[in-house]
Amino acid sequence: MRLTQFTDYALRLLIYVATHDKRLVTIEETASAYGISRNHLMKVANHLTREGYLKSVRGRSGGLALGRPAAEIGLGAVVRGTEPDFAVVECFSEDGRCRITPSCRLKGVLNGALNAFMAEMDRHSLADLVVDPAAFGVEKRHA
Repeated sequence: MRLTQFTDYALRLLIYVATHDKRLVTIEETASAYGISRNHLMKVANHLTREGYLKSVRGRSGGLALGRPAAEIGLGAVVRGTEPDFAVVECFSEDGRCRITPSCRLKGVLNGALNAFMAEMDRHSLADLVVDPAAFGVEKRHA
Protein backbone atom coordinates (compact mmCIF):
# COMPACT_ATOMS: atom_id res chain seq x y z
CA MET A 1 0.00 0.00 0.00
CA ARG A 2 1.19 3.48 -0.77
CA LEU A 3 -0.21 6.71 0.60
CA THR A 4 -0.71 9.64 -1.73
CA GLN A 5 1.70 12.54 -1.79
CA PHE A 6 -1.12 14.68 -0.37
CA THR A 7 -1.31 12.49 2.75
CA ASP A 8 2.47 12.40 3.04
CA TYR A 9 2.64 16.19 2.93
CA ALA A 10 -0.26 16.48 5.40
CA LEU A 11 1.55 14.32 7.94
CA ARG A 12 4.83 16.17 7.38
CA LEU A 13 3.19 19.57 7.77
CA LEU A 14 1.49 18.50 10.98
CA ILE A 15 4.79 17.16 12.34
CA TYR A 16 6.58 20.40 11.52
CA VAL A 17 3.90 22.60 13.09
CA ALA A 18 3.68 20.39 16.20
CA THR A 19 7.45 20.45 16.58
CA HIS A 20 7.45 24.25 16.46
CA ASP A 21 4.42 24.73 18.71
CA LYS A 22 5.73 27.84 20.48
CA ARG A 23 5.33 30.00 17.36
CA LEU A 24 3.51 30.32 14.05
CA VAL A 25 4.99 28.36 11.15
CA THR A 26 4.89 29.49 7.52
CA ILE A 27 4.32 27.42 4.41
CA GLU A 28 7.58 28.75 2.95
CA GLU A 29 9.65 27.67 5.92
CA THR A 30 8.07 24.22 6.00
CA ALA A 31 8.52 23.72 2.25
CA SER A 32 12.15 24.74 2.61
CA ALA A 33 12.76 22.45 5.59
CA TYR A 34 11.44 19.44 3.66
CA GLY A 35 12.54 20.47 0.17
CA ILE A 36 9.00 20.11 -1.17
CA SER A 37 6.64 22.17 -3.32
CA ARG A 38 5.22 25.29 -1.69
CA ASN A 39 2.16 25.12 -3.96
CA HIS A 40 1.32 21.55 -2.98
CA LEU A 41 1.89 22.33 0.68
CA MET A 42 -0.49 25.30 0.44
CA LYS A 43 -3.29 23.00 -0.77
CA VAL A 44 -2.55 20.60 2.07
CA ALA A 45 -2.55 23.43 4.64
CA ASN A 46 -5.91 24.65 3.36
CA HIS A 47 -7.40 21.17 3.74
CA LEU A 48 -5.96 20.68 7.24
CA THR A 49 -7.26 24.09 8.27
CA ARG A 50 -10.76 23.29 6.99
CA GLU A 51 -10.65 20.02 8.96
CA GLY A 52 -9.62 21.84 12.15
CA TYR A 53 -6.19 20.22 12.48
CA LEU A 54 -4.50 23.57 11.84
CA LYS A 55 -5.48 27.15 12.39
CA SER A 56 -4.29 29.88 10.09
CA VAL A 57 -3.37 33.38 11.13
CA ARG A 58 -3.36 35.84 8.23
CA GLY A 59 -1.19 38.85 7.79
CA ARG A 60 2.44 39.83 7.68
CA SER A 61 3.35 38.00 10.87
CA GLY A 62 0.85 35.20 10.26
CA GLY A 63 1.33 31.49 9.85
CA LEU A 64 0.02 28.14 10.99
CA ALA A 65 -0.50 26.61 14.41
CA LEU A 66 -2.17 23.43 15.57
CA GLY A 67 -5.94 23.68 15.74
CA ARG A 68 -6.04 21.30 18.70
CA PRO A 69 -3.45 19.61 20.94
CA ALA A 70 -1.16 17.17 19.15
CA ALA A 71 -2.32 14.35 21.42
CA GLU A 72 -5.87 14.87 20.10
CA ILE A 73 -4.91 14.56 16.43
CA GLY A 74 -5.19 10.89 15.53
CA LEU A 75 -3.04 9.71 12.64
CA GLY A 76 -5.75 7.33 11.40
CA ALA A 77 -8.24 10.19 11.18
CA VAL A 78 -5.77 12.34 9.25
CA VAL A 79 -5.05 9.52 6.79
CA ARG A 80 -8.75 8.76 6.30
CA GLY A 81 -9.40 12.44 5.66
CA THR A 82 -6.64 12.88 3.11
CA GLU A 83 -6.71 9.66 1.12
CA PRO A 84 -9.20 9.66 -1.78
CA ASP A 85 -9.88 5.94 -1.37
CA PHE A 86 -8.32 2.72 -0.16
CA ALA A 87 -8.85 0.71 -3.32
CA VAL A 88 -5.62 -1.24 -2.97
CA VAL A 89 -6.48 -3.43 -5.94
CA GLU A 90 -9.10 -3.35 -8.68
CA CYS A 91 -11.65 -5.50 -6.86
CA PHE A 92 -11.93 -2.89 -4.07
CA SER A 93 -13.46 -0.38 -6.47
CA GLU A 94 -17.09 -0.50 -7.54
CA ASP A 95 -16.25 -0.60 -11.24
CA GLY A 96 -13.66 -3.39 -10.91
CA ARG A 97 -13.58 -5.78 -13.85
CA CYS A 98 -11.52 -8.63 -12.54
CA ARG A 99 -13.14 -11.84 -13.72
CA ILE A 100 -12.34 -13.89 -10.62
CA THR A 101 -13.63 -11.37 -8.03
CA PRO A 102 -16.62 -13.55 -7.01
CA SER A 103 -14.37 -16.45 -6.00
CA CYS A 104 -11.08 -14.69 -5.22
CA ARG A 105 -9.68 -14.73 -1.70
CA LEU A 106 -7.12 -11.98 -2.29
CA LYS A 107 -9.57 -9.20 -1.49
CA GLY A 108 -10.15 -10.60 2.01
CA VAL A 109 -6.44 -10.88 2.72
CA LEU A 110 -5.75 -7.35 1.49
CA ASN A 111 -8.75 -6.00 3.39
CA GLY A 112 -7.35 -7.57 6.57
CA ALA A 113 -3.97 -5.98 5.90
CA LEU A 114 -5.57 -2.58 5.29
CA ASN A 115 -7.56 -2.89 8.51
CA ALA A 116 -4.39 -3.77 10.43
CA PHE A 117 -2.60 -0.76 8.90
CA MET A 118 -5.40 1.60 9.88
CA ALA A 119 -5.66 0.06 13.37
CA GLU A 120 -1.96 0.81 13.86
CA MET A 121 -2.44 4.38 12.63
CA ASP A 122 -5.38 4.73 15.04
CA ARG A 123 -3.12 3.77 17.94
CA HIS A 124 -1.00 6.88 17.44
CA SER A 125 -1.45 10.61 17.64
CA LEU A 126 0.54 13.50 16.25
CA ALA A 127 2.16 13.83 19.68
CA ASP A 128 3.95 10.52 18.98
CA LEU A 129 5.69 12.06 15.96
CA VAL A 130 7.07 15.30 17.41
CA VAL A 131 10.84 15.54 16.93
CA ASP A 132 13.63 17.85 18.01
CA PRO A 133 13.33 21.07 15.98
CA ALA A 134 17.05 20.88 15.22
CA ALA A 135 16.45 17.64 13.28
CA PHE A 136 14.85 19.52 10.38
CA GLY A 137 17.08 20.41 7.48
CA VAL A 138 19.91 18.16 8.59
CA GLU A 139 21.03 15.66 6.00
CA LYS A 140 22.39 12.32 7.15
CA ARG A 141 25.93 11.69 6.10
CA HIS A 142 26.80 8.35 4.61
CA ALA A 143 29.81 6.56 6.02
